[in-house]
Amino acid sequence: MTAPLALELAVAGVAVGGAAALSGMGLVACYRTTGVLNVAQGAIAMIVAYALRQTVVVWHWPRALAAPCCLLLLAPGLGVLLDVLVFRPLQRRRAGAGETLVAGLGVFVLLIGVAYLVWGPTPRADAPALLPRLRIADMGGLDLQLDTVVELGTVLVLALLVGAVTRRTRFGTSLRAVVDDRRLAELGGLDADMVSSVGWAFGSFTAGLSGVLLAPNLQLDPYGLPLLVMETMAVAVLAGLRSLPAAIASALALGVAQSELTQIHLTGLAQPLVESTGANLFVLALLSAALLPRLLPSITREEYESALTIRQSWPMKAGSGPRVALVTGLGLLLPLALRADDLRVALHMPALALILLSVVVVTGYAGQISLGQAGYAGLGALVTGVLAGGGVPGLPRLPGLVGLAAGVLLAALLALLVGRPTIHRRGLALALATFAVGTALSRLLFQQPFAATRLALDRTGLMAHDRVFYLLELLLLGAALLLVRSLHRGRTGRALGAVRDHEPAAAAAGVDVARVKLLAFTVGAALAALGGGLLGLGVQAFDPDSFDPVYGLIWFAAVVVAGADSALGAVLAAAVLTALDAASLPGASTAAIGILALLRGWIPGVYMTDHQSADERQQLRLSPLGRSLAARIGGAPPTASGPLPPGGGT
Repeated sequence: MTAPLALELAVAGVAVGGAAALSGMGLVACYRTTGVLNVAQGAIAMIVAYALRQTVVVWHWPRALAAPCCLLLLAPGLGVLLDVLVFRPLQRRRAGAGETLVAGLGVFVLLIGVAYLVWGPTPRADAPALLPRLRIADMGGLDLQLDTVVELGTVLVLALLVGAVTRRTRFGTSLRAVVDDRRLAELGGLDADMVSSVGWAFGSFTAGLSGVLLAPNLQLDPYGLPLLVMETMAVAVLAGLRSLPAAIASALALGVAQSELTQIHLTGLAQPLVESTGANLFVLALLSAALLPRLLPSITREEYESALTIRQSWPMKAGSGPRVALVTGLGLLLPLALRADDLRVALHMPALALILLSVVVVTGYAGQISLGQAGYAGLGALVTGVLAGGGVPGLPRLPGLVGLAAGVLLAALLALLVGRPTIHRRGLALALATFAVGTALSRLLFQQPFAATRLALDRTGLMAHDRVFYLLELLLLGAALLLVRSLHRGRTGRALGAVRDHEPAAAAAGVDVARVKLLAFTVGAALAALGGGLLGLGVQAFDPDSFDPVYGLIWFAAVVVAGADSALGAVLAAAVLTALDAASLPGASTAAIGILALLRGWIPGVYMTDHQSADERQQLRLSPLGRSLAARIGGAPPTASGPLPPGGGT
């Protein structure tokens, strides 16, 4: 007798849900002990999975030796190392959640770059399984596999162990004291550093375990596994980053539901939609949890405290700005003198500069963390190709530039639509929402088979010549720089600076905060779509992997390194990234960005958080309007700068 199909699929879904539950448990445990959402969880999982493959497949270690070394030594040791070198210094100077988020992204990018340099970009399909797939029982025709039973048992044992330790031991008392008030706990003689290290070690262990469990079922590469583990962040968000039972239940429910959807077979266009939904259920859960405030109670209460404002870019000597602009302009013209092959590589540079410029507008000028710009860039390229290829019924093939303009407009409209439920968020909650949007676009649209049909990104006419197309890119980049410069100056610039520096004070002064934020999101999405469309036209193809959500994280880190409020910094960063990718090993530029992002995070005063005093904000040189409003809120003597008139902003 065979078991019903639904029951067999449910058991298969438990295996996926178990790995997601382990990842969610690690995120929750780390957040509860340190107050840090470990966005590097996916990269840690990838490194441990690669290490297990290296020891078993390449070095031929027995699994009984390789698995303990990777899971019990490497993974926890990596977590403790990150705590000591990266996050403990930030905690000691009471860095805000935004600053620790950027540091976590630096770790994420660095580990991906290291994986590229060590193991290369080629996907590996020979990741070893931690346990063999052996049937251990037959329950009414239902085969129970050893790996599934051990995985589920591990989840339950770890959950019970964490619950017992936190509620019934002296360490649990110390843990709760450190979480409630770290400074007060340290004054009481508790070792807060030890508590944080334990949290990081446990979180890294569960990350490594989830990576090792997931790797045999997919191709192991530096991008795919980190993104997959980051998608499981949905279970931690659904649990409010607090409840382990809720995280486990959410993970198992999503895993089972994802498996059950595979038995639904419909006709017509409905079947691809069902298949896409089933394959990306964790992405949809993350998107729902990030966009619906009621599903995110513990984060929304902390949005104000986790607000991030980027300070000025790397300091330059007075009067050096025009010289830097001149050198940058001459550098952009230099590729016109290159050979045809080298010029074809340089076509990426202006397009990438536009995408990085979109991050400057949203993050540097408006102070909003946006990790989903890769999604808008991909949307610009996709719409350009669809319209140029006649992919819309009833419409003829349109010229490439017309399709590009339509892609920019559609991305701006989408940003308006998505921006409305997120304009009241800042910091961590906003970062999760924007990342979820970018991931949803990639998984539900770019990666679908229908997205690759009837696309035409060929350059015809004068644009077929690379030099002419490069000049067109430079003209569009120049127009974008002028637009961004106009946004940064005048009344709109003062309103953006006020919202960035002190949002409540800006609202009290009459700034329409919602309108200012929507303006930044809309302009940023339009610039990203313009850059993405040019990127597709440059290579004359739509490659969904070029707009992977991981690239959005790398681009964000690159802008932070170059100076988030510097438009010229974004252009220089694009030039450096393009040159490094063309002249060095794959992953060198990613590793360099990760290192520089960490170094930048260690410099006090690079970032500012809203919980700092007014005097601290003045010392960190806020905008004139920000100084005036912060002085009013904090009680410091007012400055000479006056606030905007009522209703000022846009």
